[in-house]
Amino acid sequence: MRRYTPLLLVVLCAAGALTASYTVSARWWWAAGPLLALALLGAWDMAQRRRALLRNHPLVGRLGHPVREPAPPPAGEQDGYEFFAPSASPLPPPEEEPRVRVGGPDCRLPYDMALLNVSALSFGALSSRAVLALGRGAALGRFAQDTGEGGLSDHHLRGGGDLVWEIGSGYFGCRTPDGGFEEREFADRAALPEVRCVSLKLSQGAAPGGGGVLPGAKVSAEIARERRVPEGRAVISPPCHREFSTPRELVLFLARMRELAGGKPTGLKLCVRSRRQFLAVCKAMLAEGVTPDFVVVDGAEGGTGAGPPGCVDRPGMALTEGLITVHNALVGTGLRDRIRIGASGGIATGADIVRRLAQGADYTNAARAMMTAVGCVGAGRCHTGACPVGIATQDPWRVWALHVGDKARRVRHYQRATVRSAVRIMAALGVREPGALTPGHLLRRTDAGTVRSYAELYEWLEPGALSAGPPPGWAADWAAADPDAFG
Repeated sequence: MRRYTPLLLVVLCAAGALTASYTVSARWWWAAGPLLALALLGAWDMAQRRRALLRNHPLVGRLGHPVREPAPPPAGEQDGYEFFAPSASPLPPPEEEPRVRVGGPDCRLPYDMALLNVSALSFGALSSRAVLALGRGAALGRFAQDTGEGGLSDHHLRGGGDLVWEIGSGYFGCRTPDGGFEEREFADRAALPEVRCVSLKLSQGAAPGGGGVLPGAKVSAEIARERRVPEGRAVISPPCHREFSTPRELVLFLARMRELAGGKPTGLKLCVRSRRQFLAVCKAMLAEGVTPDFVVVDGAEGGTGAGPPGCVDRPGMALTEGLITVHNALVGTGLRDRIRIGASGGIATGADIVRRLAQGADYTNAARAMMTAVGCVGAGRCHTGACPVGIATQDPWRVWALHVGDKARRVRHYQRATVRSAVRIMAALGVREPGALTPGHLLRRTDAGTVRSYAELYEWLEPGALSAGPPPGWAADWAAADPDAFG
């Protein structure tokens, strides 16, 4: 209640001044008038629905809140500046937003994925209203919402949108009493019509060497029931999965998940740690004849509100390197046509989408930008449970401030505007479909007098090149990659 103290003081002072104007002197109206106006403004702040910060912090919220300033965009002449090569014969943008069919030969229920979707955001890390607003926004815009590793909550289901159910090493939502994977519960929940895909999380960009973290301050009674953990105690997912320990066991577990899910698209999410390890997974796919329907590549620049500071932005490959590594590995093993690639980590604009598509992705996911659409002000308090706008908290008084209907519309408008921006850029490049984008469409200034395309900056493998005989730059990693050991 301390956040309402300034408003209460104003109301009390206004009441005192009004009383004095009647009992002492009419001159007290000079004080009562401004104080009464401030009290009415504070009441309006609490009643309005568009700004959760003002609902939680009336009057004081108008003074501003510490916000992380984004890095300034680089000037066109600076080294490292990236831009697109427009076509001399651009095309009109299509009326329908393009979609990507996700589902390989072993998938019985393929899904048409939007170019931009909600990345992994768990209930627990986020409040019930924030999760619900994202889900309703996804339903309005017909794009997907990743549940995050915290489980398939009722708040995700109530949103009515298409869900990607993410399973992490904690197996929340399909967890045995001793922390293992519960097949029957997984099959029952994966059969829900809202669940369109299932995803196995190996690692994430902000914490590629450890499991997810939910601080004890955010483990409410509801979260404890949902995850089957003690209330009020920090939840730290194991750093690795119990159900497999080798690449071969991993791909067989993916096949088992897909069968239990009734043939729905099944994939994995990872922050690439080394090229050799992912090649080991590709070798396991070839050996077993099993492929995931999609792979989501998370970059080291991906964010988290609860991870230890030392883990953020350092371990694991940045999205550009990770994405190109995964794309090349799948092309080189002849598996790319069976597997779609998603990209997550710092996606915010239409240009970001096009850039990642040119680097090898088929679609993108955004978390931080979607949270901004819901009203995040970047206060940096996600791990404390004291989010001032009711997003990253389980405090009922703070959650109250977030108006679901208004935020859902904002999420929908943000996604639509961003995808339309990407489509317009593609049309300017002379491209009708995302799959027609190539590394040659993306350019980078390497020094004051040199501009090179991504087709020149990186080595791009031909289909089947690794299986037929790896090129020199890949030979050592390909030889060392072992389908029976991650290394």
